[in-house]
Amino acid sequence: MSDIKINVCTSRDASSKRTGNQKKKNKRFRQKMQYLERKGFLEEKHKYNRTSCSTHHQAPLHNGEFTKHPSIPTSTQNHCLPHASGAASASLCSSKPSASTHILPSLTVTVMNQGSREKPKGPGNTRSLTSTPSTSVARGHTSTAAPPAGQTSAGFPSKYVALDCEMVGTGPKGRISQLARCSIVSYEGDVVYDKFINPSVPVTDYRTRWSGIRRSDLVKATPYSEARKEILRLLMGKVVIGHAIHNDFKVLGYSHPAALTRDTSRIPLLNRRAGFAETECASLKRLTKAILNRDIQTGRKGHSSVEDARATMELYRVVEVELERTLASKSQAS
Repeated sequence: MSDIKINVCTSRDASSKRTGNQKKKNKRFRQKMQYLERKGFLEEKHKYNRTSCSTHHQAPLHNGEFTKHPSIPTSTQNHCLPHASGAASASLCSSKPSASTHILPSLTVTVMNQGSREKPKGPGNTRSLTSTPSTSVARGHTSTAAPPAGQTSAGFPSKYVALDCEMVGTGPKGRISQLARCSIVSYEGDVVYDKFINPSVPVTDYRTRWSGIRRSDLVKATPYSEARKEILRLLMGKVVIGHAIHNDFKVLGYSHPAALTRDTSRIPLLNRRAGFAETECASLKRLTKAILNRDIQTGRKGHSSVEDARATMELYRVVEVELERTLASKSQAS
């Protein structure tokens, strides 16, 4: 069924100054209204509703919700003429012209096919018979932009993680290192990831004295290919801290961006704090004892990758501000 829009504009003093032309136009108006009634477009008799223009009309959306059309600006006084109800219901309003302008009555009939998306052309106070989509359709869609890499943890602590891996030996005499456990902790030291990982080749040396890995730990361990995907997903776009971290990346078959990598075995500031030579590659155990006054990697059960990752993150935080300032100045100089 077609949609119909009828706009009628009359001047305020038109009734007192009718001319012969005005009567003819009014006659044509009545004839057209009668024609529309005969065609079935107007199902009820015309009713005057002086308040329909000042209230909001609700138009149903496709999803069953309702939206309110914006009210007509208060700077324009509207006088409502008869409006039709049913599928083609719309208020016929005439705006009050300025005192210095005399506008003759005019009639505009616009027929729009159902389903048309084209907006009708006309004055700003014209009410369209077709429902307009509400802005609530896009509700719930939010965009969250990730902070740029290289920022200090003061602004983006979630962008900083510490990584430590434990290896077992494969091949002749267990000389080839394979990943058997991986731990990732957050900036605050909370465990983000910690799993035993089953290598894709047979293990010939569990290196339990150092790795802490036993045969029973790998019986139901996560396959290497699956674990690798999980780990790399967590490292993506993060600033990764580790001790001699190139060894961890090697068993993962992965290369992390240098700008997002912090290796505590190669930070002169830490060696200076510990009282070691700046060029010395001190072990994690020695640095932790000298700077944090804490013993790690003790006992006969082997290392704990969670303990090592936490110690690495704590060491980084000791020199974080000064280190990041130095790296930023070097980056600007280059």
